[in-house]
Amino acid sequence: MLEPNGPLPPEIYWRRRALAVGVGVVVLALVVWLVLSLIGGGDDPEPDPAAAGVLTSETSTTRTPTSSTGDEADDDTADGVAAAGPGGSSGGTESGSSQPGSSPSSTTSGSAASSSSAAASASAVAAGQCPDQALAVRVTADRPNYQVGEEPEFTIVITNIGTTACERDLGAGLQQVLVYSLDGSRRLWSNTDCFPESTADVRKLPPGGQAAFAVKWSGTTSEPGCQAPRERVPAGAYTVVGQLGGLRSTPEPFNIA
Repeated sequence: MLEPNGPLPPEIYWRRRALAVGVGVVVLALVVWLVLSLIGGGDDPEPDPAAAGVLTSETSTTRTPTSSTGDEADDDTADGVAAAGPGGSSGGTESGSSQPGSSPSSTTSGSAASSSSAAASASAVAAGQCPDQALAVRVTADRPNYQVGEEPEFTIVITNIGTTACERDLGAGLQQVLVYSLDGSRRLWSNTDCFPESTADVRKLPPGGQAAFAVKWSGTTSEPGCQAPRERVPAGAYTVVGQLGGLRSTPEPFNIA
C-alpha cells in the first residue's frame, strides 16, 4: 500500500504525499489557532463603574438685592442702589462720588486713577468662566442732565458677545461704576469706595445674553476706603465708566447744572 504505483517515477509520488501532509498540518494548525482565539477573546472586560459614570453638577449663586445708606453729605443725600433689568436679576452696589475741580478728593490723575481702579477691582477670572474677550461692558445714565443735589442713576450692562454660553461672577465687588471729570483726569467717585462687597453672583450668559444692574449716586465725592470727607460735586460736565474686573466701557458723558 505504501509503495507508489503508476507510470511516473516513485520520487514524484513521494513528493506529492509529503506536500499533501504538509498542507494538512498547516490547515489543522490554523483551525486550532482560530478556535483558541474565539474561546479566549469571547469575554469582554467589564468597564470600571467609577469611570463609566459621569457626574455633572451645576451650581449657581444668587444675590439678594440690597440697598443701604452711605455717609451723608451736607444735604443728607446718601448713595442708593436699585435693580435694573434687561436680562439680569436685581442687584447693585452703593458708594459715594468725588468732586471735579477743586475738591480735595479729586486730586488723582487720570492714568493713576485708571491703574488704581483696575488694580482694586480686577481679579483673576476663575477657570471655566467667560473670558474678558467674550464680554462687553456698557454704562449709561438715566438722563443726560441733572440739577445739583439730584441723584443720578447709572445702569451697567454686561453682554456676552461670544458664540457660546458661559458663566461669569458678576458680584458687586467685581463690577464698578466710576465718575470722572469730563477730560478723565480726575476720578471723582466709585460705587465700591464706601460699600465694598465680596458676595459672588455667578450668572450664565447665553450668546447675546445680558445682565444689567442699576446704581444710584448721591452726587458726592468718595475715595477708596471712604476715609476722606465726602463733598457735593458742583455743576459741570462729567463722564461715567463701567468696569468688570479689568474690562472697561467707553466713557458716557452727562451734565450737572
